[in-house]
Amino acid sequence: MSVLEISFWFAFAVVFYTYLGYGIVAWVWAKCLSLIRKPNTLKIFEPNVTLVVPAYNEADILESKVQNSLALDYPADKLQIMFITDGSTDNSAEVLAAYPNVMHLHSSVRGGKSLAENRAMEHVKTPYVIFTDCNSYLNKEAVREMVKHYQNPKVGAVSGEKKVMESVSSASGSGEGLYWKYESFLKRCDSKIHSLMGAAGELVSFKSDLFKPLEKDTILDDFIQSLRIVEEGYKVVYEPKAFAMEAPSASIVEEMKRKVRICAGGWQSMVRLKSLLNPFKHPVVTFLYVSHRVLRWSLTPLLLALMLPLNLALAYTNGGVYSVIFGLQVVFYLAAWLGWQAELRDYKVKPLLIPLYFTMMNVAVFAGFSRFIRDAQPAAWEKADRTVLSSS
Repeated sequence: MSVLEISFWFAFAVVFYTYLGYGIVAWVWAKCLSLIRKPNTLKIFEPNVTLVVPAYNEADILESKVQNSLALDYPADKLQIMFITDGSTDNSAEVLAAYPNVMHLHSSVRGGKSLAENRAMEHVKTPYVIFTDCNSYLNKEAVREMVKHYQNPKVGAVSGEKKVMESVSSASGSGEGLYWKYESFLKRCDSKIHSLMGAAGELVSFKSDLFKPLEKDTILDDFIQSLRIVEEGYKVVYEPKAFAMEAPSASIVEEMKRKVRICAGGWQSMVRLKSLLNPFKHPVVTFLYVSHRVLRWSLTPLLLALMLPLNLALAYTNGGVYSVIFGLQVVFYLAAWLGWQAELRDYKVKPLLIPLYFTMMNVAVFAGFSRFIRDAQPAAWEKADRTVLSSS
């Protein structure tokens, strides 16, 4: 076998493992553990909790978010609701003034979500804190389902599930929805094996005394915060019975902007969480972290890009199976391009959604890396436009 062939099949193996193989390994591993371990029965647990909602210029949806928060199935005297609107220039204060039982923090200085959360934590007096985005709506049982896990002293954080409303008019909505369904599956497996590999900011909770102030330039605040808790030896549990419903990005262009920001934050996170890459210190965590996160943000997109020219050279010199695989690659990327063009013209072609979203995710890694090395991704960013979502 030539060097060219070895290079191609190595790239193919890594790409396959990252996007499909790891899912198979994690599912089998989690399934085996569930057969060995005894079912974990948790009692009713109602500690004091603070629900923190960072909101920047969200006056148009603030009232619906407050109503959603007040409707949560949890003792009112044990749930402190706090909104922090630092930097907002709209009428958020007027909207929140109508709810005297809701704490409102505001500073005219906009420092980004990380600094807002740091400041909010100075006012949190409860043993547990929950962060949720203003444009996400929680199911009534969310708080109760999350805090029950803190009866286990090894649990330092709990992440809820993100659910994306599938839009009938947008490829970004359907593509994002498909992606999060697969992500939710992987998160369930990671949590059952050992610990979730990073929480999403739509709905996440922490033991308050484990929260550490984040650097002001932090891009993926909740991801880094949750994995720093893992670094300390605690577990992050995934609880799908607590979920945040969020509208998809309004267009594929807006979704691409969001993905680029996440990828820039991914590179920043890998640099700041270097200890998780030490298999001698965290063997299981390192395996899960590299398999689920690091490969997606680093090696795999590069190998995926190299597969096309490698495949072309092998198809030219060897033909046979290499010609077939090259043809399939060309068709896949052509479908992604057609999907992009259709979306720009407000058309939705379902068979093109998977190649479009998959290609977009990997292109975003290169754009995100460029922003990271140029320090061009601000922590405080212009929020992506999303389709309208009702809390009802």
